[in-house]
Amino acid sequence: MRALNLQAKPLSLAERLADLAVDALIDEADLSPKPALVDRRGNGAHTDLHLGLMHASALSLWPAFKEMADAALAIGGINPALREHIGRIGREGEQAMLATTQGVNTHRGAIWALGLLVTAAALEPTSRRASEVTLRAARLALLDDRYAPRPLSHGAQVALRYGARGAREEAQLGFPAVMQRGLPQLQRSRVQGHGEQNARLDALLAIMTGLADTCVLYRAGEQGLHTMQSGAQAVLDAGGSASLAGRRRLHELDQQLIALNASPGGAADLLAATLLLDRIEHDGILQGAF
Repeated sequence: MRALNLQAKPLSLAERLADLAVDALIDEADLSPKPALVDRRGNGAHTDLHLGLMHASALSLWPAFKEMADAALAIGGINPALREHIGRIGREGEQAMLATTQGVNTHRGAIWALGLLVTAAALEPTSRRASEVTLRAARLALLDDRYAPRPLSHGAQVALRYGARGAREEAQLGFPAVMQRGLPQLQRSRVQGHGEQNARLDALLAIMTGLADTCVLYRAGEQGLHTMQSGAQAVLDAGGSASLAGRRRLHELDQQLIALNASPGGAADLLAATLLLDRIEHDGILQGAF
């Protein structure tokens, strides 16, 4: 009688990229203490979200991320066909997410950002540097999707009203909030020995200092945006989340944003993008697959 073969089947590239995307969303949700965002402490400025819902939402998106990566591998180039294909997959993924959350928008912006990055990573799997992946994602985001619904999202409406960059423009520019603020701060805090959780908090704060977060603008206007940006900078100036002074400032920022009902959901999505790009660059399983 043959012994059972208990060796795990190797993951495909698309499966591994989907794993990394879901892991990034879950790690972003778990990260604590985030100002006015859902985390392990509670619901932040939200009344309709909680940590379990964020986890369930992230897991529901795994098939969509895998399909996007598979589409990139099948089509093989940046062209309108790929753009429209991943657009359709993203809309189907959004419907799966909403079915899971009973209509609550948990990760709509993240589907766009992380979906583009997963697709871009799959297109050239040996070209994994964050700068290379975001450049391909930007080229893809610049293409039109003929089948995309045209009504403006809340974020797009706010971006138009305030002259801010929305999620679409952020992607089309190659994710500058990630490349110029999030990733450099993540790496800087690691080098300084702040610990991984504090490094991720500092990366989120760095993103918040310069982002015209449309979620904050929608919920709290320009006052909320100014409070977010200046408060995040104050935390970093005080030594970051690894310092006692920085933690005090972080607590103050949390209370101020909750009082304004201002939740920086756009910054949270870009932190997840930061974590995903960091893992694509350094993931040992991905490196062994190429």
